[in-house]
Amino acid sequence: MNTLRRTACVPALRTAAVTAAVLASLGLAACSGGDKYKPASQVAAKVNKEEISVHQINYLLQRQPGLKPEQAESASKTALERLIDQELAVQKAEELKLDRDPRVVQAFDAARREILSRFYFEKVAEGVAKPTPEEVREYYRSKPALFSERRIYSLQEIAIQAPKEQVPELEQQLKSAKTPAEFVEQLKAKNIPFAVNQVTRAAEQLPLSMLDSFHALKDGQAMFVPSPSGAQVVVLQASRSAPVDEERARAAIEQYLMNERKRKLVEGELKDLRKSAQIEYVGKFADASGGAAQKTEVAPAAKQEAKPNSDADAISKGLSGLK
Repeated sequence: MNTLRRTACVPALRTAAVTAAVLASLGLAACSGGDKYKPASQVAAKVNKEEISVHQINYLLQRQPGLKPEQAESASKTALERLIDQELAVQKAEELKLDRDPRVVQAFDAARREILSRFYFEKVAEGVAKPTPEEVREYYRSKPALFSERRIYSLQEIAIQAPKEQVPELEQQLKSAKTPAEFVEQLKAKNIPFAVNQVTRAAEQLPLSMLDSFHALKDGQAMFVPSPSGAQVVVLQASRSAPVDEERARAAIEQYLMNERKRKLVEGELKDLRKSAQIEYVGKFADASGGAAQKTEVAPAAKQEAKPNSDADAISKGLSGLK
């Protein structure tokens, strides 16, 4: 088994270890009489006449992906206390018949719709095939700025507040300035508000759509980027080479390609659903829909399952340990 495969197994092993630790901390793996075992109790606590199960505790723990095995006992107790507090509140709410309140009924319905749609899109995404070694290799070769020619960038970000109509003029000023420092002095002279921030970013932490532009910059050069509040000037103060070989990048690339495939599969499914459905816009929405009604937008639940990786989230996480 190579290093990458061992690394991939860690989350599953850790989850199993955490589950075992939780069961032990709740006394669910007790034995009696040598090798004869008692069936594990599924009840962790009773609140008045209602029971809180181990499954409820495990569900909360599963939502803490960074939980370590040695933290399981403490985390399970904390989760149980949280569930007890929640159950007490639920019982009082039901006594007051808050479950019949229109706002609560509406919240229940919204939660149900969100959960069902999310799980449906997750089910759709399950059909995605794992990228082949050739596809991973091709992606690696197609993104030298991200891998073989990867760099660590020391950047100065100048966030400028300006009306939209002034942005082209600011861009021209930057082009005509001999240095970024001269451009900053021009901003001061014209009393244009701006803020300066110093950051260090690895290639995978930059917007993937702009990475090639960053890669083309030389130390001391600047990039002009319009923004909703005006513009941002990014000055490359310094950079250093930090290449990543294909072996180390493979897991991150596989995850990124999987996420992209899931996103496209979900978008395609949603388009098909819209085509086969009868959708009628009513009232003011009929007047405002126009051509926009033909545009398919990925639902929030679908985005949560297979969101676009415009910032290379999967790659950034996969390479987070590299320097």
